[in-house]
Amino acid sequence: MLLYTYPPLHPGTLQKRYKRFLADILLDTGEVVTAHCANTGPMTGVAVPGRPVQVSHHPDPKRKLAYTWELIHLEDTTPTWVNINTARPNPVLRELLTVHGLPEVQDYQHITPEVTYGTEGSRIDFCLTGGARPIYIEVKNTTWVQGNLALFPDTVTVRGQKHLRELMRLVPACRALIIYFIGREDCTHFAPGDRADPEYGRLLRQAVNAGVEVLPCQFRVNPIGISYAGRLPLVLD
Repeated sequence: MLLYTYPPLHPGTLQKRYKRFLADILLDTGEVVTAHCANTGPMTGVAVPGRPVQVSHHPDPKRKLAYTWELIHLEDTTPTWVNINTARPNPVLRELLTVHGLPEVQDYQHITPEVTYGTEGSRIDFCLTGGARPIYIEVKNTTWVQGNLALFPDTVTVRGQKHLRELMRLVPACRALIIYFIGREDCTHFAPGDRADPEYGRLLRQAVNAGVEVLPCQFRVNPIGISYAGRLPLVLD
């Protein structure tokens, strides 16, 4: 089941990614365009020059850049398309929740995005209500893979550390979940990116012990669209 269908995409080759938000793409037509890169992190292992990419085109005169970088194709181990656009996970998760497509999360009737909560000025991605307890869900886009492990984060994330602290404070009055949106199919397990941010790894393990639920969710992405592939095992050892 497709949860998101792309508009017609344009194939090309990544030339370089720079200044966080910019990527030069050589389209298959021979034209070089500068595309918006919504992923502001280091994009460890995925911003690989010379690899095939797909971009969407938005001819809105109000936009500074008419193209957005959506996907890159990697062949490190198993060939896979990788989601690049960090604007995609939340709408995809919203659709998955709307159709009650997550077996681990079923006891709710209402979905409210971007709810302010906590003591550190946070916003939760989704709050589900109408069941026995409110369910708070934080979503993290995950692109870094080493071997068969999907890893998050790929850099120090003070914001991510804050979210883990906030989620721990919700338990047990509410269910608190963190969903890692893994937009690639060449991995079989998920683990915290301790090498990039040891404090985040420490807090994630503390959160699990405190009752925060961790769902590493893998998604199948290709130039047609995005569908749910299932949950990956969590590795904390």
